[in-house]
Amino acid sequence: MFRFTPAAKTGLAIAAAISLYGVSFGALAVASGLTLGQTVALSALMFTGGSQFAFIGVVATGGAAASAFGGATLLSLRNTIYAVQLKALLNPRGVKKLAAAQLTIDETMATSTVQETAAEQRRGFWITGIACYLGWNIATVIGALLGDFIAEPEALGLDGAVVAAFLGLLWPRLRSREPWALAVVAALITVLIMPPVPAGVPVLVAAAVAVIWGLISARRDRDGGRLSGAEQHGARTRRRNAQ
Repeated sequence: MFRFTPAAKTGLAIAAAISLYGVSFGALAVASGLTLGQTVALSALMFTGGSQFAFIGVVATGGAAASAFGGATLLSLRNTIYAVQLKALLNPRGVKKLAAAQLTIDETMATSTVQETAAEQRRGFWITGIACYLGWNIATVIGALLGDFIAEPEALGLDGAVVAAFLGLLWPRLRSREPWALAVVAALITVLIMPPVPAGVPVLVAAAVAVIWGLISARRDRDGGRLSGAEQHGARTRRRNAQ
């Protein structure tokens, strides 16, 4: 049964923003030379916005289909990193595993991981994923059909809705210095290496930095816990000796 919980509200809000951006993608794809069928298939099968825009960007500049596919694939590799964490988080089985693989994107990863309980994490993933998939594909069709009437799809500014949605989603997590420091480091690395490397690589490097940072933090926390336990044992020993 559908429950209108905080995770559900967040997922639907994210999906609304993503759907708006899908209109821009549909219009740009048709303007780049793709047919309506090709545009719809790209959204239904690839379903990862950044990779789709990278694909049509190469096509629009006269690049080969193989080059476009290679760049899009490189950019979508970040979803593999997400999948590792989401598999442990959701533990999907059977058909759900295939559906989860298709729905593993930036938005579902972000929505699910900010929730406090396992039930809300699962609810956030599935509601966000299904709503984004339906909204993105419907918006793609609308944008593709209206492509001939939109002179400059970029001027719609719909990408701003996605940025605003992500800021609203991530802002509550920036409560301490460490998340802020990680965000700044990842942003700086992305900006510095963006000019000389292919599309998609900056995102992967920033993600790798975040993963390494997380592993170091987790190890530090474990070491601190072991130290705290040793200190407690020493205190108990001193009390027994004093008695």
